[in-house]
Amino acid sequence: MLWGRSGMRCALCGRELVVGLSERDDDALIGEECHIVSGRPGGPRHDSTFPLSRLDHFDNLILLCRNHHKIVDDQVKKYAVEELRKAKASHERRVRSALSEETASSGRFPTAPRLISGKDITDVIGGSLLFDFDHDGVQSEKEADLVGGFLQEAQDCGDIWSDIESRGHVDAAYEMGLRLAELHEAGFWVFGRQQVRRVKFGDGPASDYPVAFLRVLKSTSPEIVRIDVRTAQQVAGSE
Repeated sequence: MLWGRSGMRCALCGRELVVGLSERDDDALIGEECHIVSGRPGGPRHDSTFPLSRLDHFDNLILLCRNHHKIVDDQVKKYAVEELRKAKASHERRVRSALSEETASSGRFPTAPRLISGKDITDVIGGSLLFDFDHDGVQSEKEADLVGGFLQEAQDCGDIWSDIESRGHVDAAYEMGLRLAELHEAGFWVFGRQQVRRVKFGDGPASDYPVAFLRVLKSTSPEIVRIDVRTAQQVAGSE
């Protein structure tokens, strides 16, 4: 979640934290996941009253390049807790804004197929670094729970996908299939695809990011384009 919401860039300088692979080597990660409040007595910004259960929580972590990690830990008066939290929040807003601007320029609703299985869902979210989710309006608390729970579970799964082993991928697809069936029973269909988008952050160069695109729509939504399979087959066969 930290890497995704930070756009793989330092929250202070905006430097990209993944160096592309060479002919002989894999990608190199030069970013560091840093604690805002240190859990070590005497550590940077340590607070003995801070709950231990929150030390490694997303809210207490900030993604930085190695240089700024060293700087913020040495200059704790300048980089106090609230200053780092503000910097993190501001950076994540810039990431969301950059993604939204790129999405708007390329079309808000790209063509996407209907997803009919849990494996379809995990194929979209697995390996994605950013998430572009939306949904139709809900009419009840039950619908809000179904749609909101599905999208949150999809994002949570995408955030930890690279840390899950093969069995976990199978289990995740099964669970997403159950959520998908619940949505279908309530009259919702899910559409999606994984896209590679060029996203620009501030003055830095644009970079390619895999983005998970998901839309939860009422099955009666006018946005859904229904294709006559027989006609499509005839057209495909004539090309």
